[in-house]
Amino acid sequence: MVRWLGAGLAFMGLNTLLLYLMVGLGGMTVWLATLLSAEIGTILRFWVNEHWVFAHRNPTFRRLLHYHVANAGAFVVWWLATNVLAKAGVHYLLAGIVAVAISTLVSMASNFLWIWRHKHTPADQ
Repeated sequence: MVRWLGAGLAFMGLNTLLLYLMVGLGGMTVWLATLLSAEIGTILRFWVNEHWVFAHRNPTFRRLLHYHVANAGAFVVWWLATNVLAKAGVHYLLAGIVAVAISTLVSMASNFLWIWRHKHTPADQ
């Protein structure tokens, strides 16, 4: 859990940096920048979670696909919250950070209870 949270915090920083580069320096719209930064972060975060957090040495396309699907729910929550807050006058960088806190529970549940859950065998029961 600590590694998962640590990875999440690191990627919040990366996401904030990507938003700044795309919106602040690149002039991209917030809606497009949030979409692109989330996709970049999702792919990179899968590899970190796969190897460092859950110690899977053989990543599978199936887990990557499941991770993508699970993150879609958390992403929708994050994207909506970021854009609603930005539209309400919250600075886009702060809006992105607050939205991370809102979507973390969705992500935590999908990661621990679905994608990397411990599968019980008959011998475990």
